[in-house]
Amino acid sequence: MPTSLLPSIYLVLAMIIVGSSVVAGKVMTVELPVFLASLMRFAIALILLLPILFIKEGGFPRLSRRSWGILAGQSLCGSFLFTVFLLYGLKYTSSADAGIITATTPACMGLLALLILRDRPSFKSGAGILYSVAGVMVINTIQTDAIQSSLGSLTGNLLVLAAVFFEALFLLIPKSIREPLSPLATSTIISLFGMLWFLPMGIWELWHIDLATISIIGWMTVAYYGAIVTVLAYLFWFAGIRQVAASRAGVFTAVMPVSAVLLSALVLDSPISWQQWLGCSLVLAGIVCTTTPSSNRKLAHIDNIGQPEQ
Repeated sequence: MPTSLLPSIYLVLAMIIVGSSVVAGKVMTVELPVFLASLMRFAIALILLLPILFIKEGGFPRLSRRSWGILAGQSLCGSFLFTVFLLYGLKYTSSADAGIITATTPACMGLLALLILRDRPSFKSGAGILYSVAGVMVINTIQTDAIQSSLGSLTGNLLVLAAVFFEALFLLIPKSIREPLSPLATSTIISLFGMLWFLPMGIWELWHIDLATISIIGWMTVAYYGAIVTVLAYLFWFAGIRQVAASRAGVFTAVMPVSAVLLSALVLDSPISWQQWLGCSLVLAGIVCTTTPSSNRKLAHIDNIGQPEQ
């Protein structure tokens, strides 16, 4: 397998896992309050990540105050605000509506990359974004019955839209870290800050809940969120984003709602229509557009800012 494809594979795997969090989050919030479940999630992630970090890298890296601040802000956007807005949004809106709204993630990330990082997408990357957005919209907008039944859930839809914005910021912020930072170290630091953000309200909710009422499914969902959605998704994303331009990386976020639709169909035993297969094909075409090598060598990549030479 060409090593040039590995970053793209990492990003796809990360977004497949993040897409599964929509299904898992719907299950988790039925039995557990949002802040407590999230606190447990990051505690589980740190139990897994900290020993590996100290064994492989000898502990936390030396970073400037600026970088620590950026990582704290990144965790605030992705670990805290994204999680809170998404999980509370899922309480008030359907997974179909949430899927439609998350379909805007590639466009949102591409726009923010242009405005914040001045990362202009190439023609092929732009085409990839259009293919991906079209694909996820085809997948989600065909679910007319579910959509019409939840048109009144404006609050939930707005919460999910805010979650998309914070997720886009979270996925782009690593580009502004100047020091070399491994995916393992980044994932551990983000998880540590995530636990700190959720700690006050998580403890308060722990004090007001009877843990004996939580089923084995609830506990398994929290464990999945901690070990898979947090640890694996973070490691895959941070490994891939180091070597892919921000405008291209945004296309891979289109995998998230596709994953959510397919996994929802699998878990809920819902049939997949030809329109959904068409949408998946469009998303795949968008990813192919961004991963196929370009003949234009003048395209400047900002991928390795602050990263060691490969």
